[in-house]
Amino acid sequence: MKQRRPSPDRRPAPTKTGGSDAGKRVTLARALSKLGYCSRSQAEKLIAEGRVSVGGRKTTDLSHWVDIDRDRIAVDGAAIAAEAKIYLMLNKPRGLVTTRDDPEGRPTVFDCLGETDARFLSPVGRLDKASEGLLLFTNDTVLAQRLLDPATHLGKIYHVQVRGLFDAASTQAMLDGVSEGGEVLKATRVRGLRSGDRNSWIAVELQEGRNRQIRRMLDVLGFECLRLIRISIGEIMLGDLPKGANRPLTDAEIAYLRRRTGC
Repeated sequence: MKQRRPSPDRRPAPTKTGGSDAGKRVTLARALSKLGYCSRSQAEKLIAEGRVSVGGRKTTDLSHWVDIDRDRIAVDGAAIAAEAKIYLMLNKPRGLVTTRDDPEGRPTVFDCLGETDARFLSPVGRLDKASEGLLLFTNDTVLAQRLLDPATHLGKIYHVQVRGLFDAASTQAMLDGVSEGGEVLKATRVRGLRSGDRNSWIAVELQEGRNRQIRRMLDVLGFECLRLIRISIGEIMLGDLPKGANRPLTDAEIAYLRRRTGC
């Protein structure tokens, strides 16, 4: 008597990256994120609440796979189409937190976006409350994730004012790496900009995105960080954009980011 073969798993396997169909078959939550409707965590909540349908049928299955190009996805009965991609830069002022909503009621970076439709925009990475300078926003979740991936090796340059004279030994220490909180923190490049009797300005390049990395390194070396301003992300420069102002990225800037991240 022949043994009956077990039925194959009918759930579609994820598409491997790199092929012509890469990114078309994804989980439902990922699809809502890729289409620019909401973040993945927000999508998971919508699915769990039974508010999302595929092909007219509601599903609460977070592992449900869909084809972005073919399946009709709807939230609360309204079909979801890919949002136009938005890419902005902001010159973040000091004193704002990098989040959409703050439980403590503090002002956020979204307060600087004015009349921009920021419903589906997210900041690419963070600048802490006391830091200033270049911050990118987009609803292109694929590009954002690749920009944040350390494997992209996209350097970020900061101009930093410290109290005291920042000497060659301190520069070398930041390049060699300092140990703090169980981590070894390193800068890719460090150079002096100018110095006076009481403080110094230095330029620091990072290719990592550790929390408060520069401030933590300086603290270990005994320096108080007075100001920290991010002036560039790769070849994207803050330039003369006024503090608190934002502008769309140019076509050339968007093309550069896509080229650097392989999007």
